[in-house]
Amino acid sequence: MRILMISDVYFPRVTGVSTSIQTFARELGTQGHQVTLIAPDYGVNTPEDFEIIRVPSRYLPIDPEDRILKPLYIRRLTERLRGYDFDLVHIQTPFVAHYTGLALGRRLGLPVIESYHTFFEQYLHHYVPWLPATWMRRAARHFSAAQCNKVDALVAPSRAMLEILRAYGIRTPAEVIPTGIDLQQFSQGDGQRFRASYGIPPDRPVLVLVSRLAFEKNIDFILRALVRIKAEVPDVLLVIAGEGPARRELEHLSLQLGLSANTLFLGYLNRDGSLEDCYRAGTAFLFASRTETQGLVLLEAMALGVPVVSTAIMGTKEVLGDGRGALIAEDDEADFAAKAVRLLTDPQLRAHLSREAVAHAREWSAPVLAERLLRFYQRTLQARRSIR
Repeated sequence: MRILMISDVYFPRVTGVSTSIQTFARELGTQGHQVTLIAPDYGVNTPEDFEIIRVPSRYLPIDPEDRILKPLYIRRLTERLRGYDFDLVHIQTPFVAHYTGLALGRRLGLPVIESYHTFFEQYLHHYVPWLPATWMRRAARHFSAAQCNKVDALVAPSRAMLEILRAYGIRTPAEVIPTGIDLQQFSQGDGQRFRASYGIPPDRPVLVLVSRLAFEKNIDFILRALVRIKAEVPDVLLVIAGEGPARRELEHLSLQLGLSANTLFLGYLNRDGSLEDCYRAGTAFLFASRTETQGLVLLEAMALGVPVVSTAIMGTKEVLGDGRGALIAEDDEADFAAKAVRLLTDPQLRAHLSREAVAHAREWSAPVLAERLLRFYQRTLQARRSIR
């Protein structure tokens, strides 16, 4: 099968969408299929196992990390792409990629599938703060419904997200297909090497958070919980790996809360062993996003045997399941802090949850979930043929 993917974001821009595209594209390639991805040109790009067509782009004023694809350049690719004999178009993001992906599907006579990765209703108003949040939520619901009803089929990363889309009035054929993880990549990591690199003593209690530093990720909640954790474990250190528009505000909040000596903001870490080492340096992994459609970082930490303390809301509820490998906290700073302290101070519990975490992560392997996506592709193609 030949698949044309198109996205407004991809590495070196670090997001869950980038990770999802890479994971599926690599695994589909391993299984004998061919993927071509249209993505922005960031000026610094790394080679992949699959073809990437980089398209000129311009900066997005409200978020300088992101780029806007230039549609004219995508349209100029039509004849080149026609020669590939693609089976379908898979849109990964709802901005320029959505509209140009639909247009490519029409011009090439192909069915169009779209993945709905992001819970925009709880996201968009952070980036347009000069308009009322209620307006932006309403706008997000409207454009999500309009877009999703235009494609032939829809992929949602969690049941919770699909239920929300159905409540919007979306009736497009859909399936829940989470992103899997590369268990080989997330089976190795040297926590002591990471600690030595950053001058962290081998026995210092370390909590790790890997996340885009965005307002909707609820990282301020974790910082406020850290104040309570520090009261019980004074030398605790929270390592925060990630970058994003909320970083300055979070660093300022850390200073206000008296946590300067207890927080370490690292920025992005490469997936060349550096990120894996960071996870493994943690006594526990913390997460509290209220808008996550899946929560891949939870699975990455668990695959490396790092126990998790997390709330269970939206997609994280499905990733955490019955709590194997994790302590599930209420959406309450005191309860969250208490569970983190319990994990920090109970080595037997840590060892037990670490074993559970590894076993749980194996159930989310990339090959299994890529097979599910492939079967969904095939059903979509069959449905398309049946109405011709």
